[in-house]
Amino acid sequence: MKKRDTGRFLEKGIESSIRTMTNKRESLMSPLAATSADAIRRHNRVAEDIRTPWSRDADRIIHTRAYTRYIDKTQVFYLVENDHITHRVIHVQLVSKIARTIGRCLRLNEDLIEAIALGHDIGHIPYGHFGETCLSALCERYCIGKFFHNVQSVQFLDRIEDCDLSMQVLDGILCHNGEADDLRISPVPCASWVAFDKKVQDNADGRRSGSAMTLEGCVVKFADTIAYIGRDIQDAREIGLIDDSLPLPEECTEVLGSTNREIINTLIYDLLENSDSENEGYIAYSREVERALIGLRKFSRTHIYNNEKLTKERPKIERMYATLFETCLADLEAGRRDSKIVSDFLQTGWTSPRYLEAATDAELVRDFIAGMTDRYFAKRFEECVIPRRVEAKFS
Repeated sequence: MKKRDTGRFLEKGIESSIRTMTNKRESLMSPLAATSADAIRRHNRVAEDIRTPWSRDADRIIHTRAYTRYIDKTQVFYLVENDHITHRVIHVQLVSKIARTIGRCLRLNEDLIEAIALGHDIGHIPYGHFGETCLSALCERYCIGKFFHNVQSVQFLDRIEDCDLSMQVLDGILCHNGEADDLRISPVPCASWVAFDKKVQDNADGRRSGSAMTLEGCVVKFADTIAYIGRDIQDAREIGLIDDSLPLPEECTEVLGSTNREIINTLIYDLLENSDSENEGYIAYSREVERALIGLRKFSRTHIYNNEKLTKERPKIERMYATLFETCLADLEAGRRDSKIVSDFLQTGWTSPRYLEAATDAELVRDFIAGMTDRYFAKRFEECVIPRRVEAKFS
């Protein structure tokens, strides 16, 4: 097939026509929505084409190695062999869909919403939030600070793979987690890359990230909760962790409904009814719905996330993390070139040279482990503790 001559299309003014259509479409958005002209990049290495800046960012995220690894990252139910429960890649798609639905109704920028949603959980690590706890403890032990998956998401996209994403996308990813202020969120501007980098460091030090700099980022934060709160209950029933003998709290179901479909529907409608994207600029639930949501989170924390059936293997996972971290660090310090951290991370060609020059050995180990899928993590651990067998003769 003959290669298409894109220059010929540009000469005909197609790029200009598309840009005109984009501007016209954006003129119909809310006056508080982010527009293509607002996009701020650290390096501006991206060549202009027919895509909007936010659409280009979404494409760059999809083509990262880190995004590819979503496919085998646990959402909640690690160590459960069931093809019908939610993994990280499904959760991310649900967040994107829900957030774009909300954004469309509020006349916000759907391209920006999609980019933030697709990248928001890239920093999640093997075995879900418990894995995050294990790795954070190791990071503190080796004096490189705490570990938070939202900070790690920015680390992967901004430093390790150096995607040159816009500040608005990275900021939305950084600010997506934390639920204490879910009742009402207003954007807080970020004036410069210096201010953004300080915001990242504050998060790394354990201080809350605060609100995103755009309404679109605020929407994704709400959509994250909407996507998982009912789905986790649905999955818990699927695997037999809870059953119909344990009904949801009546004060929650009276407001939100009892099925995932009903919960999603209620939360979206309530958000649309109580948010203002035209004048003051905030995303909000009603107090009634927020109280019911808090009650549902408490139910899930008690009967799902801290269920003994789910948590009894945690001591083993903690030891796996410690063993793998110590082994990788020892390999780097000893200069072992045949180590997997060298062949699968440091010498792959996709890891930014500037990142490699600046990172300490402990930071390299942290980022190597953080990028692992559950299956790869288990395989690397087995190599650390099970002696290798030689077939017939040494090669």
